[in-house]
Amino acid sequence: MKEFIEYIAKQLVDQPENVVIEEETKDEMLVLKLKVAQPDIGKVIGKRGRTAFALRTLVAAVGKKSGKKVALEIVD
Repeated sequence: MKEFIEYIAKQLVDQPENVVIEEETKDEMLVLKLKVAQPDIGKVIGKRGRTAFALRTLVAAVGKKSGKKVALEIVD
């Protein structure tokens, strides 16, 4: 899961070496925290949040397929 989101995020940004994903477990939910370089925040969020919404949808779908609840947070 982590590698999947990391791959997608690295394709979106100009500074792929600064993409970091941290995993955290809250209750029964896996939370993935995506950190990118400051100039690349807009590329990960997208216009009106569409890219972020699409990333979250992918994470939820992959998580559901593996039987887990997964959330994606984009951290400044």
